[in-house]
Amino acid sequence: MTGGVTLLSLLDPGSPVRGGGVSLSPLMATGGVRGVDAIFGTRADIEPGRWTSIVLVHSGSPVGSPASVEEQHRSVGYDGMGFHFLIGNGTGMSEGQIHVGYRWMDQLDGADLAGLTSSKGIIEVCLVGDGDRRPFGEEQLHRAAQLVAALADRLDIPSSEIRLHSDLAQTSSPGRYFPRQAFEDLIASMR
Repeated sequence: MTGGVTLLSLLDPGSPVRGGGVSLSPLMATGGVRGVDAIFGTRADIEPGRWTSIVLVHSGSPVGSPASVEEQHRSVGYDGMGFHFLIGNGTGMSEGQIHVGYRWMDQLDGADLAGLTSSKGIIEVCLVGDGDRRPFGEEQLHRAAQLVAALADRLDIPSSEIRLHSDLAQTSSPGRYFPRQAFEDLIASMR
């Protein structure tokens, strides 16, 4: 496990954030879904059955980085970045760059998502951007699909449990411009 984390931090140390999360460069995408397999090199063991669903959200801001999201989350009382994964849109971090947060690295629940009383068992994947104002980039969506497909395959999460935040709460996240059907088709092509 430690070797994978060390390799990731050498490839792209990212911004300093709580717990030393790591970032996967978009260049790692050349390996297809296997390129994101590095996310399974966590500091804590991944317990079978621990994760039951994956939820996609947007940051609601056109610009974002692990450090800026962490700062925003700390300002509302969270202990660091609340999401497990953050995927860049080219403003604040490279388009398609995946930041693996400390909550995933240490196998901790994410911060409770707006409108939900608990995020237990939910893997939170956040796309930097505001899907109510503009579409997400092609590379950002491709990397999100790679990440979600890898998580779903490795953790036996069925397609029916890959959801949008708006499926679970009174929110528009990840926004009206999120291409749900195209995203589901992309994930299916990777599994």
